[in-house]
Amino acid sequence: MIEEINKDAAQRMDKSLSALKSQLSKVRTGRAHPALLDSIMVSYYGTDTPLNQMANVVAEDSRTLALTVFDKSASQAVEKAIMQSDLGLNPMSAGAVIRIPLPSLTEERRKDLIKVVRAEAEQGRVAIRNIRRDANSDIKELIKEKEIGEDDGRKGEDSVQKLTDDHIKKVDEMLAAKEKELMEI
Repeated sequence: MIEEINKDAAQRMDKSLSALKSQLSKVRTGRAHPALLDSIMVSYYGTDTPLNQMANVVAEDSRTLALTVFDKSASQAVEKAIMQSDLGLNPMSAGAVIRIPLPSLTEERRKDLIKVVRAEAEQGRVAIRNIRRDANSDIKELIKEKEIGEDDGRKGEDSVQKLTDDHIKKVDEMLAAKEKELMEI
C-alpha cells in the first residue's frame, strides 16, 4: 500500500520536474537554443501547427538560430509567427533559410528574467508540496481505515517527506543553473 503511494508520488513529482525543465527552457538567455522556439505556433492552412513540426531549427552559432522550413510556401507564415511571438525576435529570410539573430540581453532584462525563472521554480516547489500533501492524506486515510498501523503510517510519511526533499533539491539545482546561465555575458 505505502509503496504504491510512494511510487505514485515519485512519478507525479518527476512529471512536475520535467514540466519545470520545459518551462525553464523557454526562457531566453543570451545564448541561441532551438528549444527557444518550441512554444511558437504557426497558422498553416488554417491550423495552428508547432514550429518544430514545420521547420528544422538549429543553433548556427551562439547568437543565431537558423530555420529550414520544409514547405517553402509557408516561410512567410513562419516569419510572421516568430515576429508576433512575445520573444522579441526579428527573423531575416535568406533564400531557403530563415536566420534569427538573438540580441544580447541588458542587465535589467536579465534581472527581470531571473524573477520569472524564480517564479517558475516556486510553482514547481508548490506542485511537489501538493503531491506530498495528497500522498500524506492517502496514508492517513489508510490509518483511519485500519489498513495499516500508525508506525507504518509514520514511516510512509517520512519516506514521502524524503522524496519531497529530494525533488525540491532538484528544483533548486535547476534554478541555480538557469540563473547562472542568465547572468553569463
